[in-house]
Amino acid sequence: MSLIAKATELLRNGRLVAFPTETVYGLGANALDAAAVARIFEAKGRPLTSPLIVHVPSIEMARTLASAWPETAQRLAEHFWPGPLTIIVPKAANVPDLVTAGLPSVGLRMPAHPVALELLRGAGIPLAAPSANRFTQLSPTTAEHVREGLGDRVDLILDGGPCQVGIESTVISLAGDQPRILRPGLISQTDIEAVIGPVEVGAGAESPGQHPKHYSPRTPVILGAAPETGKGIRLDSTNMPADPAAYAEALYRTLHELDRENLAWIAIEMPPDTPAWAGVRDRLMRAAN
Repeated sequence: MSLIAKATELLRNGRLVAFPTETVYGLGANALDAAAVARIFEAKGRPLTSPLIVHVPSIEMARTLASAWPETAQRLAEHFWPGPLTIIVPKAANVPDLVTAGLPSVGLRMPAHPVALELLRGAGIPLAAPSANRFTQLSPTTAEHVREGLGDRVDLILDGGPCQVGIESTVISLAGDQPRILRPGLISQTDIEAVIGPVEVGAGAESPGQHPKHYSPRTPVILGAAPETGKGIRLDSTNMPADPAAYAEALYRTLHELDRENLAWIAIEMPPDTPAWAGVRDRLMRAAN
């Protein structure tokens, strides 16, 4: 039996499988099985008030999980899927309330990773899948990061190599009166507005990743000037990429590596305050809280 076949069997039986996406590794369970979804919260130590993103292999499956599918959702999905964009829409009755933290909307995404898509198509079910790490800790971008963070809390880890995007998806809500970006990511406000017109920007309970402290390494992160005492390292334009996509791909990988160095601190120069850098800046600010 192949690992994908074993993974699909585990998922259909209510177990947990960690799998790669282009953003970070996800901890997946059958999104339509509330008992299986509960295992995600238990394994991560995640509060039940934090909703989960549901991963799908197609727009057609996404529509079965929505009670309404606006024309803007169709346009965004056709333009950005598969890819690092989560679209929040009113949820269908078959989506357990546990997945959405009791909210009437659900976040849906079609990942752009061949292993993730093969798994989703083979399983034939939507997968609730937050990042495969303990809650608030640094997200995993390799299978080894998952093993280090979750250990035997996951039934199977699919190794698909390093993640190419490196930070979590952009989250946009279409469940309200106006489209609103709730969590920035590599797909920027500028990118989205080119497809559907003006959007608002602001946090919201419908999106994961809204806790002040999140995406955090064990080593304290300081934004700005480096302390004068203690052993540490500074990340700035001399040792981090100047391109936002390359910086995002390197960020968590670099922080995981530095966490092994027993440093007293990691000081990071904030990148420019522009739409292209919004996702990276968001992750840095939450890592430093």
